[in-house]
Amino acid sequence: MAEHVILFAGPMGAGKSTAIRSLSEIEVVATEAGNSDRESVDKPTTTVALDYGEITLGDDEKVRLYGIPGQRRFDFMWEILKDRAVGMVLLINNDSPDPLLQLREFLDYFADLYSRGGIVVAVTRSDIARTPKLAEYSAAIAAHTPDMIIPVFSVDARNTEQMRTTLITLILNVETRAAIIGAETLKND
Repeated sequence: MAEHVILFAGPMGAGKSTAIRSLSEIEVVATEAGNSDRESVDKPTTTVALDYGEITLGDDEKVRLYGIPGQRRFDFMWEILKDRAVGMVLLINNDSPDPLLQLREFLDYFADLYSRGGIVVAVTRSDIARTPKLAEYSAAIAAHTPDMIIPVFSVDARNTEQMRTTLITLILNVETRAAIIGAETLKND
């Protein structure tokens, strides 16, 4: 059985824990604590170490879903989990004060994940804030990291089908890139 480790990253309140809960076939392991930064995001709890879930795609692919804390003060967990991952779903909440800045910051921090696997951007809360539009996210990616081709989706993290489409797109991206790299390696040998 093929296995993939996928990271769910993004700022606090973007929907990482919710996305994993909507996808996981097992009970999600969560490390929630009281949110001491209610000025930034008004929610009662926040992830302080990780969220963990699993989903099986088809008959032979298990995907391990790891959600990382959104706050930089827990970035030691980012490093620990990033090393195992082959891809990342980057969730950005459209109603944050500067979602395009957050997008660029996360892409910079996790650029190595793109080079060894893939990244998909999932924009949440577009029903609350209509801008920026998806085209603006794509333009920001192209301007900031022109060597990266990253799909951008508008999602409701509670919607299993939307999150499944996002995840499958990422897995296909990772597998396609791995096949291309493998073919190039064989050709050069």
